[in-house]
Amino acid sequence: MTDLSKRLEQLRDGIDALDSQLVDLLAKRAQLTTEVGQIKAQTGMPIYVPEREKSLIASRRAQAETAGVAPALVEDLLRRIMRESYHTQNNQYLCVNPDAGKVVVIGGEGALGGVFVGLFEKSGYDVAVVEKADWESGQAETILKQARLAIVAVPINITEQVIAQLNVLPDDCILADITSVKQRPLQAMLDVHPGPVVGLHPMFGPDAPGMIKQVVVVCDGRQRDAYAWLVEQMTTWGATIHRSDAGEHDEAMAFIQVMRHFNTFVYGEHLRGEDPDLEQLTAFSSPIYRLELAMVGRLFAQAPALYADIIFNNPDNYALLRRFHERFGHALSLLEAGNKQAFMAQFSKVGEWFGDYAKRCLTDSKQLLLKADDGHLLRK
Repeated sequence: MTDLSKRLEQLRDGIDALDSQLVDLLAKRAQLTTEVGQIKAQTGMPIYVPEREKSLIASRRAQAETAGVAPALVEDLLRRIMRESYHTQNNQYLCVNPDAGKVVVIGGEGALGGVFVGLFEKSGYDVAVVEKADWESGQAETILKQARLAIVAVPINITEQVIAQLNVLPDDCILADITSVKQRPLQAMLDVHPGPVVGLHPMFGPDAPGMIKQVVVVCDGRQRDAYAWLVEQMTTWGATIHRSDAGEHDEAMAFIQVMRHFNTFVYGEHLRGEDPDLEQLTAFSSPIYRLELAMVGRLFAQAPALYADIIFNNPDNYALLRRFHERFGHALSLLEAGNKQAFMAQFSKVGEWFGDYAKRCLTDSKQLLLKADDGHLLRK
């Protein structure tokens, strides 16, 4: 073995030893964050405190710069470590309202309904679930008559049908839904129930481990003070609350959900029709194209009924999709005419409309793409 080989082996042994120390340090940090979680559960302090996180990262970035370490590297490590601690340290949460009474989740055995059931149980609430069999046996009415909070967590296409059967709820029971559309379900709840009513839209899927750093849209219905504790409980779970008018919410969802899902559906159908080799596409793709393809594939790994309900639910959205179709056709006509100048002029107009947001996206996406490449995302 040459002197250089010996030195290389010594250096690698030193790196291995430091990596081992890192693991030990992470274990010690996890013990501390677990204790922090226990204190927060007892006091009701929010799980996620943006100011604390921002201050911590700023301090460590400054320390890294002084030590000659890339601040961006330290920030990436810290954010990953903190994300893990958020989701592992909290097995219990403070019960904001111990006198809340029975919480009933209609559709609580479903994916998203189950997330709510788990969170309420971790907070010590008395939770019951109503499913299809309970309606058929007559048990649902018995359970609902005891409810002090009833949350409708069923598919969009039967939400209003289920709400129509909730006239058996006590007058002081809070009635809420968690569907991704708000105007019609909220009005249906107001029509059937004289008590407190609120529309909720958790802006995350059932694969989310909880509400930490997640947005929940709140559309006020009736007797806001009566369900203030529910909003506070979601904040304790780590959610960021965004209040919105139901109409404003549904208009935004036309762009955020309907248009994007429909566009992805068409792209996926086009790929199916052209039948390229997906493995070959990913092999030839840079990280950004692999991510884009991953988002298309993700849609088709899920239940078609869910996306059909979202897209078909509101015929008012069809006009938006028709306008998208017309703009696609116009762009294609520029291509077929060989009008590159007109294409670039239109491109510039869109860039001006996006403004500084486009520049932020460019910066942020670079970090995302580096992480994707580090993990060899969707590559063999």
